[in-house]
Amino acid sequence: MFTQFKNIDTVFSHIKRFSLFLIIACLLISAFAIYKGFSMANSAQQRVYILANGKVLEAAAGERKDNISVEIRDHIKMFHHYFFTLDPDEKVIQANISAALNLADESAKKAYDNLKEKGYFNNLISANISQEIVIDSTQINLDDYPYAFKCYSTQRLIRATSTVRRKLVTSGTLRNVSRSDNNPHGFLIQRWETLDNHDEPLKP
Repeated sequence: MFTQFKNIDTVFSHIKRFSLFLIIACLLISAFAIYKGFSMANSAQQRVYILANGKVLEAAAGERKDNISVEIRDHIKMFHHYFFTLDPDEKVIQANISAALNLADESAKKAYDNLKEKGYFNNLISANISQEIVIDSTQINLDDYPYAFKCYSTQRLIRATSTVRRKLVTSGTLRNVSRSDNNPHGFLIQRWETLDNHDEPLKP
């Protein structure tokens, strides 16, 4: 009889150890499944699909800090493109200037008002002059916020009989703002000013 009790105790001990092992195994499997689930969800969130020309393209999503210099350079490039790419058409000028002013603060508006008061835009229209700009290089200081920049570019004033080239150097700072359709990079140019704008000598 005592032997039977001893056997029952042994079996109960085995069952208890097996149950404990089973519970630990279930907990480990559940933890692993939860970890893999979060990992796969995070990986899926890094995938961005873009519809371009009727085709679905996959793009990689990343932290803003990974691409901040690229975004800043493109923001500066687009601002200068809109502000200085002009045709002898009042509607084109207004549309481009409006797009540029969405990317900068009142310092750009003051520069526009000064040019307007001097009759700069009227001269473009009356003389049928088109104006283009090419960004040569952009220096950015990411160590301090707001981010300071200096932009070096070349302007072309195209007339029916000639083309004038000008070197343009501007500077300013950028601060973060909310992204929008009018400001996709979420930056605002501040304290924008022209440091140099001189005609290049004609090549012989």
